[in-house]
Amino acid sequence: MRPRAPVKHVGGMSGPTAPRTPWSVRGLALAAVVATALLVPPYLVPGGETLVSRDDALLRLLLLTHVAGAGAAICLGTLQLVPRIRRRRRVHRALGRAFLLLGSVAFVVTGLPLALTTENDVARYGLLVPVLLWPVFAVAGFAAIRRRDATGHRRWMIRLYAVSFFAITARMVVPVLMLLQLPVLGSRYGGDVEAMVEATVPIGQWLGWIVNLTIAELVIRHGAERHGRVATETVSGTP
Repeated sequence: MRPRAPVKHVGGMSGPTAPRTPWSVRGLALAAVVATALLVPPYLVPGGETLVSRDDALLRLLLLTHVAGAGAAICLGTLQLVPRIRRRRRVHRALGRAFLLLGSVAFVVTGLPLALTTENDVARYGLLVPVLLWPVFAVAGFAAIRRRDATGHRRWMIRLYAVSFFAITARMVVPVLMLLQLPVLGSRYGGDVEAMVEATVPIGQWLGWIVNLTIAELVIRHGAERHGRVATETVSGTP
């Protein structure tokens, strides 16, 4: 009888050593923290950035709640991607519930009225799609884990995080789109930079969640293919 390999303890956990955090997750974490630190404070300080009239107290309250909640939810969602945290079931569960609570407030309770009150039609529908997808993905992910379908839960939560991250992606896409349009700034916009910004931001709202969901599906498919290869090798006995 072969002796058992010694069990390592990692951060108070018993079991095999937790896998290292992938560089892609570290990059997401850095982007989430930096974006939250740069984008959220201007909305919270008096006289800071705003997208609604200062005379509309209700919409401004919705906006402040949305921005603060979204920033916190994105940071919590990023933590859920860290393997060591996912292995700590109680921590993972607590963070997941906090993410769902904050996300529901940011992307549904406040996100829906803010999207509906957006004046630009292209931007309005570009915001409404992720706002409506958010509760669908959240419910699907929660239902999956309730029936102990860990694989389905993981897939739905990847999609949910992708939708949650769309505003940050949009902020990164818009400058790129503007740079690409510089050669036609004079012919298309008459040299008016503000006109170019107004025309580009709505497109960025759409691309923000389209790009994220595309990447999410690629990640899900890659994970499924890798899992299938491991299962095949295990059954066939190949190393």
